[in-house]
Amino acid sequence: MRRREFITLLGSGAVAWPLAARAQSDRMRRIGMLMAYAASDPEAQLFVRTFVQGLSEFGWTDGKNLQIDLRWAAGDVEQMRVHAKQLVAANPDLIVANTTPVTAALHRETRAIPIVFVIASDPVGDGFIESLARPGGNITGFIQTEATMGGKLLELLTEAAPQVRRAALIFNPDTAAGGGNYFRPSFEAAARALAVQPIVSPVHNDADIEAAIAALAREPGGGLVVMSDSFTRVHRGPIIALAAQYKVPAVHPTRIFALEGGLMAFGPSNVDLFRRAPSYVDRILRGARPADLPAQVPTKFELVVNHKTANALGLTVPSTMLVQADEVIE
Repeated sequence: MRRREFITLLGSGAVAWPLAARAQSDRMRRIGMLMAYAASDPEAQLFVRTFVQGLSEFGWTDGKNLQIDLRWAAGDVEQMRVHAKQLVAANPDLIVANTTPVTAALHRETRAIPIVFVIASDPVGDGFIESLARPGGNITGFIQTEATMGGKLLELLTEAAPQVRRAALIFNPDTAAGGGNYFRPSFEAAARALAVQPIVSPVHNDADIEAAIAALAREPGGGLVVMSDSFTRVHRGPIIALAAQYKVPAVHPTRIFALEGGLMAFGPSNVDLFRRAPSYVDRILRGARPADLPAQVPTKFELVVNHKTANALGLTVPSTMLVQADEVIE
């Protein structure tokens, strides 16, 4: 998506930002932004608006002292690679990378252009940075979630659905952190502690998703753990619908799943990560090196329970969970 399309996307609000918190730069700067999600995703559009609003608060306004080249990959790894090549070839001052596979695609293309990732899981393990404290290269950013989340999600699922005795971890190995292995150890450790049979279910398309969920439904006690992954986000519609069709309780990694009908979701606030990211973009545009900016971890988490979906599944969500939830959908 080119700059003209970007202005159309944001609408008239793009020219009515609040007063900048810092003096604006006199020189026009250019940044690329590669989103792993679909342009039709309303929450992903919110991420972009939040990011651009944040930039304005540091004195950067699109069309005035900043040009933004925004691209969408819709969860397609090949599209990520194509856009990454094009963005790097344009030689911008900085590129914002959304998710692990997007960061990987950009990392393959450049070791010189500064990159700020937003929503990546294991930047050290994937070789993007040397350490959280001192990234050491041209990349830094904002981590979405830790490896322990696989186990945490399974614990929450069994709390809401104690009848679960077999649970499948669903992810796409092409887009999940570590090919899916980043979350797998904590998931399997929690399964042992909870006397739940762990099932690893890599998926690549909607047919794979249905096969995995249908297999869980063949016997009582099946449950689904959906991991944070650009593919599962883009394909959340089929995941949510098939879990409802086969009456399989499922736990999801971000709020949007529960809002759209998933049983429950727990994870960091992605909007908050996009709200924080402009601070690093501003610092780099003003001369800071990514190598010296520590990678940041999430500070805000959300638990969302869809009570309507729980009732449809015949589940009685514990009152303790409902009290702890940041949002309960009736």
